[in-house]
Amino acid sequence: MDSTTQIASNGHDPKMTAKELVTDQEVRWCPGCGDYSILKQVQTVIPELGIKRENIVFISGIGCSSRFPYYMETYGMHSIHGRATAIASGLKASRPELSVWIVTGDGDSLSIGGNHFIHILRRNFDVNILLFNNEIYGLTKGQYSPTSPQGQVTKSTPLGSVDHPFNPLALSLGADATFIARTMDRDPKHLQETLRRANSHKGTSMVEIYQNCNVFNDGAFFIYTDKETKKLETLFLETGKPLIYGENNDKGIKLDGFTPTIVSLADGASTNDLWIHDERDHVKASIVTRFFDNVHKENHLPRPFGIFYQEDRYCYEDAMNEQIANVISKKGEGNLDELIAGKEVWVIN
Repeated sequence: MDSTTQIASNGHDPKMTAKELVTDQEVRWCPGCGDYSILKQVQTVIPELGIKRENIVFISGIGCSSRFPYYMETYGMHSIHGRATAIASGLKASRPELSVWIVTGDGDSLSIGGNHFIHILRRNFDVNILLFNNEIYGLTKGQYSPTSPQGQVTKSTPLGSVDHPFNPLALSLGADATFIARTMDRDPKHLQETLRRANSHKGTSMVEIYQNCNVFNDGAFFIYTDKETKKLETLFLETGKPLIYGENNDKGIKLDGFTPTIVSLADGASTNDLWIHDERDHVKASIVTRFFDNVHKENHLPRPFGIFYQEDRYCYEDAMNEQIANVISKKGEGNLDELIAGKEVWVIN
């Protein structure tokens, strides 16, 4: 069997390179935008997955991040505000063999698209959601978004936002997502590994990506990316390993009942007493997603990055197509007229 025949038969294309995913479209993001890094990492990882380019689809809504399909030499669709998840659901239901990626932003997915967002998570289509979170509306020039911190001054909140912001991962866990993770634009290796893990998950993977908007919300996440603060402010989750962080890995987190508590390993605290991360523990995942609202408090908890939670659960498209196949095997092809007429009939005299 020659190589061409092999590619055609197994649906894989091992020869694809990152350069082949670059389109001839002018990239229209502001110089220095974090989207450039995310695009680069996606183009680096996709060829490793062994999927034929014509079996890959990127679908987006509206926003700066939603220009993404123009810059990927795959199939794609720049759809409508908040509805990328709905369109991707229909595509995956009808073409389950495709690798479907949804690119969205905090405004697109959590504001007008919030309803669609939570329902694709609970339905568990086998798709990958990349949620670019810059805590601002960038495309429409700097209004506050559903993830903007309370008190943030923007063009639409000149006195400071009075809204309480969404916590995207806590929201996702509450919607019974089967895979949730967080990474950031300025950590390419971690971002790449998170993309690989998301792709390997069978079900809806929801990846929140901290993305810097250097025009309208510059530095929102610098505390987690700058060398001077990163080790003290970030916690990288790895299943089977204790929650350790700090300048010299000298701080740890243990559970006091259900309350996470910071301890000092330098002062004699034992690693045996620390919280061991388990990405399949739903209860602990619900706690670690809440290492969120305390960044301004003294001795605050670090911000976690990595795989928070995953579970195995049937996918919507598999159950749907199995249901259809069972009906056809028992009754043959359906009758549309009978379906429309229904089984209930009223006789009006």
